[in-house]
Amino acid sequence: MSYASDSTSQTMSSKALLGFALFLIIIWGSAFTLIGVGVKYISPIWLVVYRLFLGTIFLTIYMLLKGYRFPSLTDTRWLWYGVLGITGMSAPFYLVSTGQVKVDSGLSAILIGSMPIMTIILAHFFTDEKLTLRKFFGFLIGFIGIIVLFLPDNLSLNLVADWWEQLLILCAAGFYAITTVAAKRAPETPSTVGAVMMLIAATISAFIATFFIAGFEGSIPASEAFWKVVITVAALGIGSTAIATIVYLYVIDQTGPSVIAKVNYFVPLASVIFGVAFLKEDLSWRMLVAFSIILIGVLISRAKQKPA
Repeated sequence: MSYASDSTSQTMSSKALLGFALFLIIIWGSAFTLIGVGVKYISPIWLVVYRLFLGTIFLTIYMLLKGYRFPSLTDTRWLWYGVLGITGMSAPFYLVSTGQVKVDSGLSAILIGSMPIMTIILAHFFTDEKLTLRKFFGFLIGFIGIIVLFLPDNLSLNLVADWWEQLLILCAAGFYAITTVAAKRAPETPSTVGAVMMLIAATISAFIATFFIAGFEGSIPASEAFWKVVITVAALGIGSTAIATIVYLYVIDQTGPSVIAKVNYFVPLASVIFGVAFLKEDLSWRMLVAFSIILIGVLISRAKQKPA
């Protein structure tokens, strides 16, 4: 995101940096596992609403305690960050949750991990970051990895049974890519304020969407699963959405975006481990091969050009 930093960049100790990085890997990786649990008991759209609402409340309190205030309602930043909240939060959150009704959490994270591959194409048309031969080669490799995920284990030309749900999650990655590119053109504003504005818009849009998608059906879990859902929603809303956002913004303020980019490489791997350990998901060779191919494509496309 192209927010203005909340504070002046400082040097962070290597131990502190490692701790924050591990925290983000764990909390972002476990988010897919938590979604996999939540969608078993409540409607995907209501899981998104509860998650966003809790995240909004928690992060708004944090913003106010930090001394920041919202801009006036006539400020154009509300339109910018409102749209970013839909493309970067409510829409992809819903697509991922809907897809994970059938798709394993680890596979979902791998599909989302393809987002940087999509970003380099969009950036070519909408930013000054033009597509080079190296970036295009990385895109092709990453695209091959995505194709592998849609093929069955015997690599026949038939699509996997849950190809539609996988496609929904892939569309969510596309929304994240669009948000990444669009945010670079957004008016400058303190990062915490921008994040809260996005969350408010995302919460409102998700709540409105419930009446077109599910109504109140699936909004309340069965009594035997009530506390399981409460814990899941709290972990997603307060942990993966609010606290993770605070840590994410803090790390960027202190070190720049490069560290976050490296952290994202390990999130799908963490999600696969959590899914196998806690949800008893299968670990197929196809997932490992696809993840490796996508990661290679991302690394190639992001490799810095050596000066001539």
